[in-house]
Amino acid sequence: MLKKKKKKGIKHWIGKIHLWLGMTSGLIVLLLSVTGCLYVFSVEITNVLRSDAMYVTAPATHTIPVSQLWENTQKEIGNDLKIASVNVYNQPDKTWIFTCFKRNEKAESIFYFGNIDYYKRIYVNPYTGKIQGIYDEKTDFFNIVKFIHWSLLLDIPIGQQIIGWSTFIFVIMLITGIILWWPKNKAARKQRFKFQWKKDTQWKRKNYDIHNIFGFYIAAIALVIAFTGMIWAFSWFQSIVYVAGSGSLTPPDIKQGTSVITTAPKVSAIDSAFVKVKQKHLTADAFNLSMPADSTGAISAYIQQYRDAYYVNHSMQFDQYSGKLLVERNQDAKNFGEKLITANYDIHVGAILGIPGKIMAFIGSFICGMLPVTGFLIWYGRKFKKKTNKR
Repeated sequence: MLKKKKKKGIKHWIGKIHLWLGMTSGLIVLLLSVTGCLYVFSVEITNVLRSDAMYVTAPATHTIPVSQLWENTQKEIGNDLKIASVNVYNQPDKTWIFTCFKRNEKAESIFYFGNIDYYKRIYVNPYTGKIQGIYDEKTDFFNIVKFIHWSLLLDIPIGQQIIGWSTFIFVIMLITGIILWWPKNKAARKQRFKFQWKKDTQWKRKNYDIHNIFGFYIAAIALVIAFTGMIWAFSWFQSIVYVAGSGSLTPPDIKQGTSVITTAPKVSAIDSAFVKVKQKHLTADAFNLSMPADSTGAISAYIQQYRDAYYVNHSMQFDQYSGKLLVERNQDAKNFGEKLITANYDIHVGAILGIPGKIMAFIGSFICGMLPVTGFLIWYGRKFKKKTNKR
């Protein structure tokens, strides 16, 4: 009698979905994981590499006014570069960082390098006005790593869609992977939670266990990393997160200040703004001041509360002629949906938990990079075995 073919269960088809989705997005996931690992500690590594430019050895009592330092630095670098903003650390031994950034609006290139005219950071001693270092961020290693991770070095609308959908596929793979991993009984459960290798355990078995066991333990962290990545890639997903967090369909009311053009003698508005910002936020770690692009725009101040983390921040806007405060929005005024979106970067890189969080993000990214490699080896091993048996 002919044996009846065994009916293929749901796990068989889930396995097929898991396999082919892995084949579709595996290379992108591997690239995202590698760049994620490289970028996690970029701030700490950059601070070490640029320590000579970042710190002042013998700070004086008073710093040069922001307006004067801005003007002097602009003269030093020439007219080919235009300063857009200054970053001031609330630490007396740190230099101030002026940023020059210009996007090439006429460029038709779909690549990162073709869309940016210049992106430089100038480290200036706030007591003497001396330039201690100029760095080209456009070609900086970590900045390139960031933009590979962000959009594959492609124009953002194109690159982020590729990244976003690959991440979406990865989320489905994690869910299907957990379903495939789920043990049928107690005996199988023991093997799924820990490695039980012997001296004669073959590499195929070891590879299979690495894929399954590490994949299970890292699944929660991997889902957090994936979901926070999707918030940047998809506006619709960001809206879902905002609505879920705020409990409202109404977007936040973010006002934009408008300067009143005046013929009266122009005061040093940015100096006045800086004094008010510092007085209002004495314990903040850093302040970023940027000048408006047109005659009616406002001076924008971004206040970063904690070092190397952005999830708590405040904003203030000032009239560019008088220095009058126009708009103020503190962290407490934001609803929970806004706070979630604001914290997205810090959650993504683990900075919200400090160095332990970054270590977790690094390990998570590293194992995520292992999954497509070990998964491919499982598939290849099975295909190779089949061919061998047929001979």
